[in-house]
Amino acid sequence: MNLPNKLTMFRVALIPVFVWLMLSRVFYWKFLYALIVFAAASITDYLDGHIARRDGLVTDFGKLMDPLADKLLVASALIAMVSLGFAPAVSVIIILAREFAVTSIRLIAASSGRVIAADIWGKMKTVSQMIWIMSVLLIRWLMMTSMLPISLWDAADLLMTLLMAVTTVLTVISGVNYFVKNKDCFMGSM
Repeated sequence: MNLPNKLTMFRVALIPVFVWLMLSRVFYWKFLYALIVFAAASITDYLDGHIARRDGLVTDFGKLMDPLADKLLVASALIAMVSLGFAPAVSVIIILAREFAVTSIRLIAASSGRVIAADIWGKMKTVSQMIWIMSVLLIRWLMMTSMLPISLWDAADLLMTLLMAVTTVLTVISGVNYFVKNKDCFMGSM
């Protein structure tokens, strides 16, 4: 297994640690620790792709596992956020529905030997999701530790809502784009 694929698998291994920290009742600064773990996992997303392209280490395993690792990380964070009351279930359902649909198309394509890599819309969607999640974790940590004055909580809530809205819209756009560009994959399987 090459270094980019090891980084992808490391990201997958960080997911249970991240979820445990987010949902933990043990640590007072749990959102800060969860933010650090999530940021580290997010950095591996950039690094594995960069190293794979730079060193000619792009593999079919990486093309399939890298987006899957992203989806698992983001889905875990979003489900935990709904559980904690930090995200509306409707947005999370829309985001997860898109992820399942795109993964299904990838599996159909893979069964015929075709690998579909993420395009710019998918990457923008992923970046927006990661920014939203990290912002929520940071803001919730600041609120929990009283480092964010109560007078700014409404502005912080508005920021989190705007980030959620942008993320949901980008998720829908990237999903529609993905289906349009790859309709031959699923139209042939009907």
